[in-house]
Amino acid sequence: MCTPFIRNHQYNVIKKQAEFLQKTLRTVADRSVLETVRFSAVTNIVEAFPTLTEEQKQMLGQIATFETAYEFQRYLGALEQYLEPFPPITVKQIEKLFPKNKKLKVPDLAAIDFRYVTYLSWVDIATNKLYIVYPYEGRFIGIEGRITPTNKKGYCLFCNRHQELAFFSVKTKSAHASPDNFSMYGNYVCLENRDCNHSITDTGALERFLLSVGK
Repeated sequence: MCTPFIRNHQYNVIKKQAEFLQKTLRTVADRSVLETVRFSAVTNIVEAFPTLTEEQKQMLGQIATFETAYEFQRYLGALEQYLEPFPPITVKQIEKLFPKNKKLKVPDLAAIDFRYVTYLSWVDIATNKLYIVYPYEGRFIGIEGRITPTNKKGYCLFCNRHQELAFFSVKTKSAHASPDNFSMYGNYVCLENRDCNHSITDTGALERFLLSVGK
C-alpha cells in the first residue's frame, strides 16, 4: 500500500525539474555540466519537502539517473500513486465558508481530480466573483472577491508563471477603523485556475494572500 506524501505543488516542482533536465540533456554535451544539473534538480526537489524518509529521498533522487524522455515520463507516472489529494470537502462545508451568499453556485466536486488541486476555486460568471477554498492548519479558508480579466499576460501572484491574468479584488474590514469601514485588497492571478494549479510550485504567496484577506 502506497503512502501518499507528495502534494500537488510539490509534484509540479518535480515536473519542472524533469522538464529542465530533459532540455539540458538535449542541448548540453559536457558531462560535468550535466552532473551539476542533475545534482541541482535533486536538491530543488528535496528542498520542496519539509520532511522525507530515506526511502522517499531515494525514490525522488532517481530523477538524476534518467536519460530518455520515456524514462522521465514513466517516472512521473509512477509518482502519481503517491500524490496526496486536496482534503475531502463537501458542498455543505463550502457553503458554511460563505454564509452570506445564499445562492452560492458550487462546482461539481465529483468531476474534479483532487490530486492536482492545491487550492479549489471557481468563478460565478453571473456575478463576476471568484471563490477560493484552501486547507490551512486543519481547517478550510474561504474567500471571495471580484474578478476582472485584464486581456494581457503577466506573472500570477500564486504560481509565478507567465499566464493570462485577471485582477482579483477582495473587500476586507479595515483594522483601524469602524466596523462599517472596508478596504479593498487585490492582486493579479491566473484567469484559468486549472493552469494555475498545474503550475504552482510554492504555497507561500497564496497563503500570505489568503491570510491577509481571510476572516
